[in-house]
Amino acid sequence: MTAATRRVTGQGDVYWEDLSLDERVTGPGITITDSHLVQWAGLTGDWVSLHLDAQYAATLPFGERIAHGPLTMSLSLGLLTQTGIFGNVSAWLGVDQVRALRPVLIGDTIHPEARLVLSRETKRPNVGIWSFDYQTLNQHDEVVMTFTGSFMVSRRATTSVDSASISPNGARA
Repeated sequence: MTAATRRVTGQGDVYWEDLSLDERVTGPGITITDSHLVQWAGLTGDWVSLHLDAQYAATLPFGERIAHGPLTMSLSLGLLTQTGIFGNVSAWLGVDQVRALRPVLIGDTIHPEARLVLSRETKRPNVGIWSFDYQTLNQHDEVVMTFTGSFMVSRRATTSVDSASISPNGARA
């Protein structure tokens, strides 16, 4: 089943074995509104004036309010789940190398793209590890954020991986 024909069900049909290294996944977009900034501030307690005070933000280098960096990252993670590939994730392991490269402004439309950069077995035969390099792009196809996200993913119960397909560092060839 291709990404274009996947249905969002909350339970995925994609297992650890189903993705190949360098495979790319693109999530849908969302247009950032004032409501996103206010709700994020209320949820997290991040009431920094750069995000919420138009008068103050106008005096800063970007000249207007910008979205919270962690909001941009969270939206990227969440939007990619809509592709259906994470229904068999049993644990989110974290993010690394987060970089905010450009501001995300109210009215910008962002979407995530991710490339599978690590797929390795674990000591447990029923799970594997995926790591994706994420890029969050705006409506001008400018990269606004990058990070790496890692996940523990269920394996198919009947799968046995040929050891010849595993590289010395544990990644699938």
